[in-house]
Amino acid sequence: MVGQHDENMLSDMLPIYYSRLFPQNVFCRWLSCGSAPQPLSNRELSFTLADDVYLRYLSISNQKELQTLLQKKCPHKLDIGAVYNTKPSVGRHDAVVLARELVFDIDLTDYDEIRTCCQEAKVCEKCWMFMVIACEIIDKALKEDFGFQSILWVFSGRRGIHCWVSDHEARTLDSPGRGAVADYLCLITGGDNQNKKVHLGSDNLHSSIRRALNIIDKYFEQLLQDQGFFSTPERLEKLSKMIPDEALRSQVQKNLDSMSDNSLDRWKTFINTYENYCRETGINVRKIRYLVEEIKIQYCYPRLDVNVTKGFNHLLKSPFSIHPKTGKVSVVFKPSNAKNIKLDEIPSIHSLLDDSSPDNAQHQANMRTAVKNFQEVVFSLEKLEAIRKKNDANVSLEF
Repeated sequence: MVGQHDENMLSDMLPIYYSRLFPQNVFCRWLSCGSAPQPLSNRELSFTLADDVYLRYLSISNQKELQTLLQKKCPHKLDIGAVYNTKPSVGRHDAVVLARELVFDIDLTDYDEIRTCCQEAKVCEKCWMFMVIACEIIDKALKEDFGFQSILWVFSGRRGIHCWVSDHEARTLDSPGRGAVADYLCLITGGDNQNKKVHLGSDNLHSSIRRALNIIDKYFEQLLQDQGFFSTPERLEKLSKMIPDEALRSQVQKNLDSMSDNSLDRWKTFINTYENYCRETGINVRKIRYLVEEIKIQYCYPRLDVNVTKGFNHLLKSPFSIHPKTGKVSVVFKPSNAKNIKLDEIPSIHSLLDDSSPDNAQHQANMRTAVKNFQEVVFSLEKLEAIRKKNDANVSLEF
């Protein structure tokens, strides 16, 4: 359906989409919980209209106001901002940010140096595997290492995924706290000119890194075959430059150059060469103790836009917004189902509104599933908020 998308048609289609299909009630409930204890009207919304007209510091008090605003402005893109100490349109110059979901933005363009199937805005089933791994690693870390419960996963509409953490503790984190979470989850460092971007040292690995590697191992061989990480001389050279030990690097180059260009076979030969070298060299290999793990992480670990996570003022596309370039819906999905997502089965505004479309029935069903996924997260968040308020009231009474 992407090939049939015509952005010029959005102005005619979006009013119908917003009135019939956009889950306004659940959306407002989600924002209200995420704004608490401030009113919903203190939350900033932003619209991008036709011809890239950009409106910031919008706000709503209830679902009726949202419905009126959507129909009046017909935004081609809907973004969500922070919660302020006053209505954003009133105090736009000196308003203070009080809360913001802890958010993560993972974009496949950040994988362009390693993915071989697509580049830039293009996405296919093969490189979607990177998003599957990222989702699984980040979701488990947020739940198991930080104890967060209200986590919303959203397809960006084009080439990535967004994560929204709405627990009260996450919403009220200050900037250094958000930075600490982002840094904890970032293992890949360095710019384009740095060959080796992962350094695990020689001490025992942290449990979170081992957990991430267990997830990567489930998909690594499939990725090797799909992406052909080591299938050309140029790609082999990238691998060689990650090896800090000159003697090992020389052996690897010699053994792999003489093989067929099958990446999986070359990887297995690399492992054998590495293990033999470690056995023969013994105590001198501390600096390459985790070389295999470092390579796996560099090729597969999530690549976060840390500035999105650290800052309060960054706007992020709303769930169920339409991506203006693709026409696809930013659907909510369960992290456990990320590996089953088919990009051509993600609903588009065209297929949803065109009853004659061959994808209409499937996309309508997938849209209903996405809304249900959203509802489940919102209902869970409302329960968490009710418990928190009750506990806060009990503490106040005891005091």
